[in-house]
Amino acid sequence: MKESETREAVVSELASKIWSLSRDRLLINLRFLDVALSSLRFQSRQQSGQVCCDVNAPQGAVIYYDPTEVVRLYKKNPANVTRMYLHILLHCIFNHSYKYDRVEQELWDVSVDMAVENAALNLNLPGLETTGDRQRRETLAQWKTRVGTLTADRIYRSLKSDRLGVSELLELGLLFQRDVHERWGPSETLEVTAAQWKKISERIKAELKSFSEDKSDDKSILQNLEEATQDHYDYGSFLRKFSVSGEDIRINDDEFDYVYYTHGLSLYGNLPLVEPLEYKDVNKIKEFVVAIDTSGSCRGAVVQAFLNKTYNILKSSENFFRKVNIHIIQCDSEVRRDTKITNDEDFETFMREGQLEGFGSTDFRPVFAYVDKAIECGVFENLKGLIYFTDGYGVFPEHKPSHNYDTAFVFLEDDYEKPPIPPWAIKLVLPAEDLEENGGEFA
Repeated sequence: MKESETREAVVSELASKIWSLSRDRLLINLRFLDVALSSLRFQSRQQSGQVCCDVNAPQGAVIYYDPTEVVRLYKKNPANVTRMYLHILLHCIFNHSYKYDRVEQELWDVSVDMAVENAALNLNLPGLETTGDRQRRETLAQWKTRVGTLTADRIYRSLKSDRLGVSELLELGLLFQRDVHERWGPSETLEVTAAQWKKISERIKAELKSFSEDKSDDKSILQNLEEATQDHYDYGSFLRKFSVSGEDIRINDDEFDYVYYTHGLSLYGNLPLVEPLEYKDVNKIKEFVVAIDTSGSCRGAVVQAFLNKTYNILKSSENFFRKVNIHIIQCDSEVRRDTKITNDEDFETFMREGQLEGFGSTDFRPVFAYVDKAIECGVFENLKGLIYFTDGYGVFPEHKPSHNYDTAFVFLEDDYEKPPIPPWAIKLVLPAEDLEENGGEFA
């Protein structure tokens, strides 16, 4: 065997042992990461000069590494490799790679690296300090003042909005980067691996809540796990669940025979043998309630944007009957105003001239009592659902509404410290970017 080959073999064996030592170190301090750690495999790539993780590899996530680079980092400081291991692992359990094809990748790279380094530093594990950590802590403290909870999505939205200069963005990237993200992005196994890692993340979240019940320094991991595991929904699809069957004035192509129609035109000119049917049974939105929590914490542009988004979905002819019975109820500790919407023009008038009322404390019960009474009085014929836009802090009804309609409590994803909702209701989390393009005109 050549001397160079012998040296490579020795370095490879040494690098493998370094990874094992790092894994054992993490397990001793962070036992709730056992399943996640066992889900990562290693494969050396000589002379690549880098470390990266392919979460979508066919047989499970793989960390590809240059043994020489791992040994070099370890010689400088043994904590370097352990921190890199933890850094990559947090990327996996926070599901950072799965939206790589839907973001500005340069900004996302910086955002996710800042988020995982913040989580790693907040663990305050002994013996894991590396060069530059003091500067990282100072920078992250400034960013926490700037954006609040340091999750990848929040940091990304700030970077996207503020548009830092090239040199400032590069400086941030160099300060927080430990691995490269070149193997991130879509693949044939994306849905499967995303589901697998989400299940792992859910387990870690449950165990961490128990493990760190009295430890405030673990909250950053929980906050990032909330972001990674919460369910997001397409709001338009969700609204369409409240649709009902009815007749709409339109050509029913399913029951129309074009053979007779065109044959009549060819024989008699402008006299077809069969006229198209004018009505067709369709599923559209006809009746539902939008309740707006106008307590102090829900006032402002967020409520306006939510109403505008709802309006933009509903005004589509594909989703909206020409005549509808939609009630927009403003409420805090009591019902303040009920605005009935019967057509597109009513909605436009409300969005243009309406004002928010209330701004007291929150009690959800009066709205449900009000709606139940309205059903009993014949205000609704077939109410399918009630959407309650709120911060979630209020008094919930003890029992499910007596009438058969679905209830959804809608939250904005910015706040992760939400109280639990009743088991009979649906929790819907709207990504903040979904509302960013929707302005409002309420005072």
